[in-house]
Amino acid sequence: MSFRSIVAVVVAKIAILALRLSGRGGSTLPGRIARGISPHVLEELGRRHSRGNVVISGTNGKTTTAKMISVIVSKAGFRPAHNRTGANLIYGIISEFARQASLYGAMPADIGLAEVDEATMPAVCRELRPEVAVVTNFFRDQLDRYGELETTVSLVRKGIQAMPEGAVAVLNADDPFAAGLAEGTQLRTIFFGIDDPSLGHEERAQVADIKRCPVCGSEYEYDAVYYAHLGSYRCPSCGRSRPDLHVRLVSYEPRGARGSRLGIVAPEGRLEVSLRIPGIYNAYNALAATACGLVLGVPLTIINEALEEFTSSFGRMELIEIGAKSAFIALVKNPTGFNEVIRTLLEGEERKRLVIAINDRYADGRDVSWLWDVDFERLAGRQQSIDFVVASGIRAQDMAVRLKYAGLDQRLIRVTGDLGRAIRAGLDATPEGEVLYVLPTYTAMLEIRDVFRAMGYARPFWEV
Repeated sequence: MSFRSIVAVVVAKIAILALRLSGRGGSTLPGRIARGISPHVLEELGRRHSRGNVVISGTNGKTTTAKMISVIVSKAGFRPAHNRTGANLIYGIISEFARQASLYGAMPADIGLAEVDEATMPAVCRELRPEVAVVTNFFRDQLDRYGELETTVSLVRKGIQAMPEGAVAVLNADDPFAAGLAEGTQLRTIFFGIDDPSLGHEERAQVADIKRCPVCGSEYEYDAVYYAHLGSYRCPSCGRSRPDLHVRLVSYEPRGARGSRLGIVAPEGRLEVSLRIPGIYNAYNALAATACGLVLGVPLTIINEALEEFTSSFGRMELIEIGAKSAFIALVKNPTGFNEVIRTLLEGEERKRLVIAINDRYADGRDVSWLWDVDFERLAGRQQSIDFVVASGIRAQDMAVRLKYAGLDQRLIRVTGDLGRAIRAGLDATPEGEVLYVLPTYTAMLEIRDVFRAMGYARPFWEV
């Protein structure tokens, strides 16, 4: 490594230690400092991974998918450097790589796993030159940051195009935007998706973000829609259609808040996975991680064992035991993701108690009008099984109004902007042996986990 990059690593390590001693975690600032000292520090650290680098991007699921891949490769004997706190801008990736490096820049890790924000993909791929890129999906998300969806897709495509010839793109075939990312490149493509029409719907959801073929403009036809615009699609005019699947979900059995049973088929064989986190969208994450593991040469038996041992990332379908009760935290950040959380929540017949926490800080997205695209009417349609919904966070009042217009009985709605008070009230009203469902936006999730940490029930996010 260059002398400047060695200095950058040393200073970053000191910053990480100081920030963690202060209780702040230190997932971004050290990387910002290091990059200021040496603009090439990420490139130089990435080259020191003997097994290369893997990047994971997309709108929903990248944190969970990246952690699944980390568990898979670790079980296979690899040593990953993974930005597991979810700090997915370039500074967060540098912070993690610098944390793991020695004072002289040697890397004990032999593979880099970088969860990457969509807008950061071009820069990260130019510098890391990854051997594998995994893309989960594309949905409208934080329009104040990204603009229209086509802009987000174009940024990820630029990252894919910056990968070295012969690298592998692992893509969600059920998403028309993701499936076409590697077209016109020299990359090898591996496609994953669902191959069980019984899990689908006849029509796209109203919030579907892709309706027309990008080649000819004709409206897509679907044999099955799994959620939003994800499904088995084809264009009746130009013939563009979902690619053939390499890794397929052939069966899905929901098991409430504690998980699901998946049947996955790949050219190498079949997996039967008892996954500890619920939801079709987490089945997609497992498919992506399985496909990536196979590309990296991990045997199916090890992938199967790793997925069964996997536990959720902090705040993403995280189950926290609180004495005889439990709190189930599911991050929500856009209409499609929120709709799938509601869908998963309603799979079971047990009574529901909810805290919905909406913040509008920069990391959440300043514009909360997206709440009107969420299908809270489905929640209202099952209100006979709901004990209460606490609306909380900076935009608690907005959330309460949305629930009112969805048709939820106002007697079920409680409002408090204070997140600590909302959590404690929700737990107090939750019977022993039952679950409190907590649905927060990103910064609200971090604050809520701090509440649980202060209560002694959760570890700091950098230790999870």
